[in-house]
Amino acid sequence: MTFSYTIPPGLPVEIGHAVWVPFGEKLLQGVVLQLTEKPTVEETREIAGIIDSRPVLSPQHVLLARWLSDYYLSPIFDAVAPMLPPGFERRALTFISIAPSASEQDISPLNRQDKEAFELVRKRGRIGLAELEKAFGQRKAKALVSRLVKKGFFVRSYEMEPIKVKPKKETYLGMAIESAAALSATESLRKKRAFKQADLLDFLAQKQAPVAWSEARQALNCTRTAADALISKGLVSVREVEVTREPISYTDIISSQPLTLTRAQQLAFEAIQSSLREGVASPSVFLLHGVTGSGKTEIYLQSLAEAVKLGKRGIVLVPEIALTPQTIERYASRFPKRVAVLHSQLSLGEQFDEWQRIRNGEFDVVIGSRSAIFAPQPDLGLIVIDEEHEWTYKQQDKSPHYHARSAAIKLAELTGATVVLGSATPDLETFYRAQRGDYRLLQLSERVVPTEGSALPHVQVVDLREELKAGNRSIFSRALSQATSRALAGGEQVIFFLNRRGGASSVQCRSCGAVFRCRRCDIPLVQHPDREALVCHQCNYRTPVPRICPQCRSPRIKFLGIGTQKVEQEAGSAFPQARLLRWDRDVTQGRRSHDELLGKFRAHKADILIGTQMIAKGLDLPLVTLVGVIIADTGLNLPDFRAGERTFHLLCQGAGRAGRGTLGGQVFVQTYSPEHYAVQAAAGHDYALFYQKELAYRRELHNPPFSRLARLVYSHTNDTCCQQEAERMKRLLSAERDSKGIADITLIGPAPAFIHRLRGKFRWQLVLRGSGLSDFLSEVRVPQKPSKTIFQGWTVDIDPVGLA
Repeated sequence: MTFSYTIPPGLPVEIGHAVWVPFGEKLLQGVVLQLTEKPTVEETREIAGIIDSRPVLSPQHVLLARWLSDYYLSPIFDAVAPMLPPGFERRALTFISIAPSASEQDISPLNRQDKEAFELVRKRGRIGLAELEKAFGQRKAKALVSRLVKKGFFVRSYEMEPIKVKPKKETYLGMAIESAAALSATESLRKKRAFKQADLLDFLAQKQAPVAWSEARQALNCTRTAADALISKGLVSVREVEVTREPISYTDIISSQPLTLTRAQQLAFEAIQSSLREGVASPSVFLLHGVTGSGKTEIYLQSLAEAVKLGKRGIVLVPEIALTPQTIERYASRFPKRVAVLHSQLSLGEQFDEWQRIRNGEFDVVIGSRSAIFAPQPDLGLIVIDEEHEWTYKQQDKSPHYHARSAAIKLAELTGATVVLGSATPDLETFYRAQRGDYRLLQLSERVVPTEGSALPHVQVVDLREELKAGNRSIFSRALSQATSRALAGGEQVIFFLNRRGGASSVQCRSCGAVFRCRRCDIPLVQHPDREALVCHQCNYRTPVPRICPQCRSPRIKFLGIGTQKVEQEAGSAFPQARLLRWDRDVTQGRRSHDELLGKFRAHKADILIGTQMIAKGLDLPLVTLVGVIIADTGLNLPDFRAGERTFHLLCQGAGRAGRGTLGGQVFVQTYSPEHYAVQAAAGHDYALFYQKELAYRRELHNPPFSRLARLVYSHTNDTCCQQEAERMKRLLSAERDSKGIADITLIGPAPAFIHRLRGKFRWQLVLRGSGLSDFLSEVRVPQKPSKTIFQGWTVDIDPVGLA
């Protein structure tokens, strides 16, 4: 919710300003969202001051935040938060001290715990509430502090927590005397045997310009004592210089020139160019549907160059897992020193510097993951969303549960920018809107790598049921095994793709049938051979691999299913001559892990790359001639109406890594469901077939794009309470719908969520299907308490990307 404050005379407050405001006894941060002649309440307090002389939000971002809050039913501050400078938010810290009058009071009536707390505070003089919570527990500490404040023993005070991030400053040393005097001073120092000082003074004199202390220290291996001595003698000056934390290293990046476009590329570029030149056009949203390797990135680059030529700037979104050095290099080589990067792997300092420089207009292009759509890029003219079908563009872990594609289209509407959505396998709802005319469809049907008109890789579907009948128990079919041997013998590279990490996907006792499950989540534990542990992929709980069953004491433990680590083991046995490299979340925890793995494989220091969906996104590896999809069925049978679409996307994207060089390529898709339309369409690179089949399925069940969905999830440590609340909510929503005579909203459930228990809490869900769901849900209130929302404790997800 928002609060009203008075602007004191002489304070130049604008919409978007970050300000200090009194709130009870605290001084808090706030952001100005609206200016009015009259307040909405009778009594208001004055704004205490402005934090930054420049607004932290533009008027367009304020409107975007309001839209996010209204559409996704999130608190307004949650919607504003992703747009604020990194490290901006600072909490008010509570401190406890003894009340002045407490020394005259008798503490004997206090209980033992209150006395202990009193003595601790008296001994320390002043103590943070967090420290008391650590000593007594969170609930008990808050309760005893409230009691002792009420009784006059304690008083509270508040302070803002320290600033999280500041501009980085580096110490520079320079000459404070002329060169001739420096020569004389150096000789004098050597005579006094102050050799370190003499060396440093001589080093600075030769440089003839201020030098970073870190550089001088490394060059001379001297200590700060020597520098301080020279400063105190007036021979050397010192100053602090603000430096930029630069996330992109241009050392190995070579400037590149625009490529000659094919006829199809030229037509697509000209359509985007026309929109950029005309400003707001209808439609200003383009869907660039091009097969893998068709040159979509070159169109993005030339469209961005056109925007820059017109005095505008751009934002490019890519999925987090596709934000590799190779991707960044493509943009940085075309716009040297004019590309900003924003993603979660940057340090807070790097994010802070990039954000400030973006706001200052120092970059033509901002490239980043989902939240980069909120970058303060001025003069925004073009927004590109690569791999627009990716479900990682949807924020699912916290409020607001926005989709970056929807946010981008809304931002473009507010700024007059053009939007380009690109994909080899567009989201079905996006393609439907393009077919309907809401978006303009641009198509690239042929590859341009390695040459124009290059064939897409041949895909062979392998029926694993037939492999079993033939007695093949290996995870590699006979055809895949033979093709891999041929590729390796020819000095080519191979990718094995399986979208499941770990070793065995479950562990079971063969005597009593017990499956080893997470103690906090209702899912099986996954065996990780490299850690010799069973791991929960939801909460990261881990336990050693058992030797005997804890229930029946039987040693007959069986490891079932496979993950990337199992594939790595099997590949090592089947192809002992091959050098293996695994690329999944377990081996990419380090900040530079992706860079190192990609560099190693590009340099042909490995023959076979084994990985999850990370390796299916945007990698251009010319020596890869063979891709083997180990099991295509991993997500095909999930209880989610988008399961077929996700499988199709992954198979097509994975297959697209093959045949990008002059050697051509082939793909083997191993599956137990070879007849499934998603597998068949992917094998034929046939998006039209998949779209036709999937759309008919969606129309029959009235699923998106023929309706909208909202997913409501309630969590509680008690399963019965959770179920009762879900049933109560259904009754309340049904009554609200019926009272308003709304015919097109249906309620599905309540039912246990697919993962019924997650991180110690049971989960029940309710799904709404229809239209106008945000408006409907926003108007529902608790009976007898119309000002109170009914969704306390609920997670509300508008337009969820999955129901499992």
